[in-house]
Amino acid sequence: MALVSEILTKLTLSYGGEREPKCPTVVPVYDFNPEEDAAKIETAIKTKGIDEQKIIEILTKRSCSQRAEIAFEYEKRAKKDLVSALKGALSGSLEHLILGLMKSTAQYDASELKSSMKGLGTDEESLIEMVCSRSKEELMEIKKVYREMFKKELEKDVSGDTSGDFAKLLLALVQAKRDEPSNVVDYEKIDNDARSLYEAGVNRKGTDVTTWISIFSERSVPHLQKVFERYKRYSPYDIKESIRKEVKGDLEKSFLTLVECMENKHLYFASRLNDAMKSKSVKDKVVTRIIVSRCEVDLMKVRTEFKRNFGKSLYQTILEHTKGDYQRALLNLCGGDD
Repeated sequence: MALVSEILTKLTLSYGGEREPKCPTVVPVYDFNPEEDAAKIETAIKTKGIDEQKIIEILTKRSCSQRAEIAFEYEKRAKKDLVSALKGALSGSLEHLILGLMKSTAQYDASELKSSMKGLGTDEESLIEMVCSRSKEELMEIKKVYREMFKKELEKDVSGDTSGDFAKLLLALVQAKRDEPSNVVDYEKIDNDARSLYEAGVNRKGTDVTTWISIFSERSVPHLQKVFERYKRYSPYDIKESIRKEVKGDLEKSFLTLVECMENKHLYFASRLNDAMKSKSVKDKVVTRIIVSRCEVDLMKVRTEFKRNFGKSLYQTILEHTKGDYQRALLNLCGGDD
């Protein structure tokens, strides 16, 4: 019985932590010929009126490393950079999507973080989504790539564009100090953290946000899942209700996003996609960002949660709410109907 318990614990921990297997919708194509693909893209760009469909057909059905090979071969042939050529040939939402595919997942995340903080006003919604939903490993890679791409530290830009407790939480997350998942369940620490969250919030006047930030940003995901369950023993409200009562604005959204991602990250992304496509005006930027950033990571699981929770497939929803070449590109990345 003890052995069964130990196995179940390990399964739970590997599922809840950062070691989940990838479930991409875009995988490397067999019989890959980068020279042939580069030649076809060159012809598509040179064609009068631009053959967008050919560009989409190739670039949305190749993996990131394969696209990099195509870009190398294109530059050899055309004596110009493929990204610059695509910028000149495409426009609007399709351009943003295709250019996103020409970056690695970490490069794309880094560039999206940069664009959410540049110019007048910060796009807090995008910032919260990306910082609060990425694993420790993803954040460490994003920071490294951000430094290489922009010659600046991500932490410095985040602190310069946000303020107060919201800034403190984002910075604590970006520092990527989260504990690694452990195969040993520390029940005493779970109980202490649950009680600390209660005593720092609902059980006192005013909120000790520093304690909340410390626990939310430093404990492992499986540990926090058990903390949130234990928290119900102390508080008359669950952790989400407590967050809504204790903090407001961007800080509230950030804590809620963290909880949602720890409970079920794929459902979080599915909900974001559903919200972005349920109004008359589709939030193209949100749809593009989630599809592009997750298509080589876990979009298959996002698709499953979408169908389970919203009554129709992600594929059908894209079909209903988008159009033209942009729609075609999204459907290819989606990888099929459910």
